[in-house]
Amino acid sequence: MTQQQENLKFLSHFKRKFIIHKGKRKQNTDSVQPSLYHIRTNGSALCTRTIQIGTDSSNLNSEFCFILKVPFESTDNQGIVYTWVGRAADPDEAKLAEDIMNSMFDDTYSKQVINEGEEPENFFWVGIGSQKEYDEDAEYMKYARLFRCSNEKGYFSVSEKCSDFCQDDLADDDIMLLDNGKEVYMWVGTQTSQVEIKLSLKACQMCNWVKNVMCDSCHLIHVDLSVNVSPALQVYIQHMRAKDSEYPRKLRLVRKGNEPHCFTRCFHAWGPFFSCENLV
Repeated sequence: MTQQQENLKFLSHFKRKFIIHKGKRKQNTDSVQPSLYHIRTNGSALCTRTIQIGTDSSNLNSEFCFILKVPFESTDNQGIVYTWVGRAADPDEAKLAEDIMNSMFDDTYSKQVINEGEEPENFFWVGIGSQKEYDEDAEYMKYARLFRCSNEKGYFSVSEKCSDFCQDDLADDDIMLLDNGKEVYMWVGTQTSQVEIKLSLKACQMCNWVKNVMCDSCHLIHVDLSVNVSPALQVYIQHMRAKDSEYPRKLRLVRKGNEPHCFTRCFHAWGPFFSCENLV
């Protein structure tokens, strides 16, 4: 079992208060640096995690709750902790966020619950870096689905991941499909075989586009659906257009390491991909 891929039985022991901090266990952390935590539920309420993310106001979202710790260089008062409640956040999740804040930090910290738009300038925005634009909705949470395209069993298959997917589910040697409600992204890993690419994008012209994407600096291409796309993609996109005509899907192509914001925000606590250098 790996991080963010915990099963429901394991998560049930934490009663929705499962917290993941950044860094390694024996790594010395700078205690005077602010830290930001994002509380999010993927599918089932049991799949609720509080994960430390980059301390940047652009990571905020009006439909979620966040916890910001702003430390002080003082022995009497270690700092102030804010529970930030987005204007469209679920009330139950706001109460949960306050409970998590109280369990994470003792009385040596000042604690405060603030609603979006009521942030104190002197500590909150200074602590988080500065005030930047951020997403005000999370409609993609209602539609996000992740599929894996693979031929590892000797035949080409498309299988859906569970709703509680994470960044580590993006298999580097396969092609992944991400539906965010408006677009269907075809994600190409660095180790993806040409066979899988050709099976996923049947037309030779489309295969050439994939090669260009993998070698060129351009990381996102709008795909014309009049081109002969693989049957699996055609069936899925046509099915979703018929089922949800209000949001007709568009097919987009993206390579690993150059994912746009509309792609990465579907994953809780998106960050740099893991590499062998992380083991050092």
